[in-house]
Amino acid sequence: MKNIVTTLVLSSVLLFTSCQSDYLDLDPLDTQTEASYFKTPANFKAASNDFYNKMVSWRAVDGSNIYNFMDFGTDLTSFTQEEGRGNTVEAVSDIYWRNPYKYIRANNILLNAAAQYQGDKAAIAQYVAAAKFFRAWHHFFLLKRYGGVPIVTTVVDINDEVLYGKRNSRYEVMNQILTDLTEAIPDLPIEQNISAADKGHVSKWAAEAFKARVLLYEATWEKYVGTTTDGDGITTGAGSEGAAANTTAYLEEVITLAKDVMSNGGYQLWNYNSQLNNFSMYYLFNLEDAGSNPAGLDKSTNKEFILYNKYDFGLLQAGTNLSHTVGSRLAPSRKFMDMFLCTDGLPVDKSPLFQGYVKVGDEYRNRDYRLTSYFVDLATDAIPVSGAIKLFGPGGDSGSGYANRKFRAYKYGTYRAANTESADYPQIRLAEVYLMYAEALYELNGTITDAQLNESVNLIRQRAGLPALTNAFVTANNLNMLDEIRRERAIELFGENSRYDDLKRWGIAEQVLNEPILGSVIQGTDYQGNAAIYKPASYPHGELSVATGKGNLNALLLDPAANRNFQRTHYLFPVSTTQQQLNPKLLQNPGY
Repeated sequence: MKNIVTTLVLSSVLLFTSCQSDYLDLDPLDTQTEASYFKTPANFKAASNDFYNKMVSWRAVDGSNIYNFMDFGTDLTSFTQEEGRGNTVEAVSDIYWRNPYKYIRANNILLNAAAQYQGDKAAIAQYVAAAKFFRAWHHFFLLKRYGGVPIVTTVVDINDEVLYGKRNSRYEVMNQILTDLTEAIPDLPIEQNISAADKGHVSKWAAEAFKARVLLYEATWEKYVGTTTDGDGITTGAGSEGAAANTTAYLEEVITLAKDVMSNGGYQLWNYNSQLNNFSMYYLFNLEDAGSNPAGLDKSTNKEFILYNKYDFGLLQAGTNLSHTVGSRLAPSRKFMDMFLCTDGLPVDKSPLFQGYVKVGDEYRNRDYRLTSYFVDLATDAIPVSGAIKLFGPGGDSGSGYANRKFRAYKYGTYRAANTESADYPQIRLAEVYLMYAEALYELNGTITDAQLNESVNLIRQRAGLPALTNAFVTANNLNMLDEIRRERAIELFGENSRYDDLKRWGIAEQVLNEPILGSVIQGTDYQGNAAIYKPASYPHGELSVATGKGNLNALLLDPAANRNFQRTHYLFPVSTTQQQLNPKLLQNPGY
């Protein structure tokens, strides 16, 4: 933690036009003089503006890489990644430990200055609240990744005890996160009162939605994982403050917060299916100006994103070679392709509408609209696809027989070239709030009413072209309501940095991530025996018989179960050796 820097960097000023240019010319801050830089509310605003640039997003900041946080290598993608295999090892250095503490320091500098500020406290309350929000944001990032970590709520210097002390328990960290969010929420503006120039700033509703996310994460973690991963080399936090003690209260608050955002936030799902041939869920994630879709819609039409990173083609481009990279790395697995329901609301193994796999494109027929919005239908693609993706079945970019287009620019290569994509990055959107509301209700009560489904999950399903989910439908078709809610979450939030977290907090990551990864069905299809598009020699693992919508069939085996060894140990990342050397009391997570 000695790597925490002592300067407040205000670098990416293009994100918000309200930054004060004279503020940027000031000398670097230090512990003796930092308060003198906060003389007016405008100074506090300018300082808080930089906080938004420190969330992991399209543009790399301080070495961060969005491709570490898009669910690559989970059970839903055909792309294999070492994290999903359980091959996480102790690193010498780790930016995902260092960076959050650097950002927390900047939050604490503002909070320290606010405590000493002699002016109108009400005029800076919003920026103080933003600092607390982001301090909670970064502590939560650390909690998810490492479990219990040192809590930092002051501007530390080289002699501060926190640099040399033990890690706090996960429960102490969670309490600090919730305290910061509780204190922040009343002083943040509602979305409706944020001016056009300041859109993208955190609102009361965004803080409530994030707090709901935190609470749901911890409630289900404590319910399903308990103290099995706790520690700082030893078990800590078990007892009254630990395992499952908070689950009920946390779930109840998730429901309350989500309901408030749903009822009062003014947000709405971005549903332009009638103008976009049912491809809303493709165009939402590459929405830029009127040229980014055939309906001429721009970002002003998007009322779904609650917290997001703003980008602009002229001012701040993504700069990540996004369209090319996601095409292959987010290509779906066999499992994920079969998770999408048919238009009668039934799974592929139960629905008479499922067309099977014989011809290229058959499996896309009569399915959830999100299937064709996310993945390229090789047979009858309705969206122009250009650029690097090669669409000719197994042997293409992904090697799985599928190609992803979620987040990929419209007419990539012509309308938008590599590295110039400028769609906003969603950190939290309304669909997730609906999903949190439904999941929390079911986890709390073991039931959910049809009315509650109608005000949450069924709004998402309606956009996806699916019938309403009801208790009678679940019973009649021998389905499981919790599984259906989790199915909706997996599909709706694909690639949005939730799948690893979900599998872990549900306590099923060992089971799910150790399954083999498969691609296209081969047996009985046009691929079989067609050397022009399928060359078996290109696939060293061959084929494997797997349950599909048409019974057990051979599919491409992309990553055998023998390559995968994900264990409970891997729910948390190890602390780097450098940090342990700097602070010997900073003991390692169990199992490393």
